[in-house]
Amino acid sequence: MIVTVTCNPSLDRTLAVAALVRGEVIRAESTMEDPGGKGVNVTRFLVARGNASVAVLPSGGAIGRALVGALSDAGIPHRAVPIAGATRSNVTVVEPDGTTTKLNEPGPALSGAEVDALVAAVAERAMPGGWVVVAGSLPADLDTSIVARLGEVARAAGARFALDASGAALADGLAAGPDLIKPNAEELGEVLGRPLATLDEVLAGCDEARARGAGAVICSLGAEGAVLVDGAGRWHGRGPAVPVVSTVGAGDSVLAGFLHGGGAGPDALRTGIAWATAAVQTPGTGVPDAALIDPAAVQVAELPRGTPSPPAEVAPTPA
Repeated sequence: MIVTVTCNPSLDRTLAVAALVRGEVIRAESTMEDPGGKGVNVTRFLVARGNASVAVLPSGGAIGRALVGALSDAGIPHRAVPIAGATRSNVTVVEPDGTTTKLNEPGPALSGAEVDALVAAVAERAMPGGWVVVAGSLPADLDTSIVARLGEVARAAGARFALDASGAALADGLAAGPDLIKPNAEELGEVLGRPLATLDEVLAGCDEARARGAGAVICSLGAEGAVLVDGAGRWHGRGPAVPVVSTVGAGDSVLAGFLHGGGAGPDALRTGIAWATAAVQTPGTGVPDAALIDPAAVQVAELPRGTPSPPAEVAPTPA
């Protein structure tokens, strides 16, 4: 069982426009609405491919009810923890060339009792040999100690702990010793206090993240694919060139595909990149069609430790 935790979920609306011009009245060519939040996305992608997963999330207000309704309508297993605040709604604007603009609300604050209920809901569902995946931003004013608490829940259940976060949540979460983290290059560089502009710098950053507590690191690199660094080695994978419809949810697809592929090693990395390649060809945060997922088209190369990798400029994948 893969339990995902989305502390700050959303109802995501995606608008397709001919061009985004600041200050103008723009008519959308199409719209779509999806349950949102990184952990929610991971569960949606996993369930679509036959994996056992449940999304745990706080929910409040009319948007929260709509979000839970959308999950129920889609048949996505979930456990919604009621909160007094209102769940947020996010808007994504996509242009024909794939340029994506996101407008994200901050989300509601959670009381101490609501945080305790959220942690308890995860503890009820975590299982030996499974995963607890904490993904996405934290609500306003929520102490980052919740990451360590959820890591403790995973360990107590005999499950592995994955963290897909940024900023203080990632920095403080490293001390909790997650089995896996999945930042992009920009997020990892922010935590380490320096830009990671080349593949060698990214690999060095992954090594440092492991020294700070992470067991394994997947770092997504935009069009350059992703790298995996763990105790067994380090690998760089890259998918084929494809038409990009939307980059929203690409990072979530990498993580979901990696877990689907076994959660360790180069074959899992290959699967994760194949899922992300399919995701960028899919509007909004919709679940990619299975026909778009082609692991055989992903190139994965092992990079020996201590050996300089081929120089390459990298750009972060949207998380």
